[in-house]
Amino acid sequence: MARCCTLPDFASPLPTSELEHVASSACETAIGAAEAYDHSTVNQWNTAIIQTILKTLIDKTSTGTGENAQPAYKYIVNSTVIQHIGSPSEPEKHGRRGMHSAVGAFWNNEKDGTYSYKWEAAEKKGMDIVITITWVAI
Repeated sequence: MARCCTLPDFASPLPTSELEHVASSACETAIGAAEAYDHSTVNQWNTAIIQTILKTLIDKTSTGTGENAQPAYKYIVNSTVIQHIGSPSEPEKHGRRGMHSAVGAFWNNEKDGTYSYKWEAAEKKGMDIVITITWVAI
């Protein structure tokens, strides 16, 4: 599992281990039953991953009750699904496409941050899934 957090846990809305669990659970829920990359459902997968992560983060970090409940952060979630060349059922034809992604921002290093996660289980399905969660203190 690959992960990177630019800030220590104390500056994160949740401990990095919990961010990892949130991202992993969202991927497993959205894509776990799939056997391979399917272009016709990638949009649904990304939407499900993003919505699940956002809902979980908001639920776990909101203060107050009822309609007054507000998270202490604004969240941005990015989900990228990359198809491998070939099929996981044909390992001799299985290859990887190149990809590089980066993000930059100007913010308060004490309150804002970003966390990246790669869902390793996707490799057996012929794809890579990379999640980025960004938070900005309100």
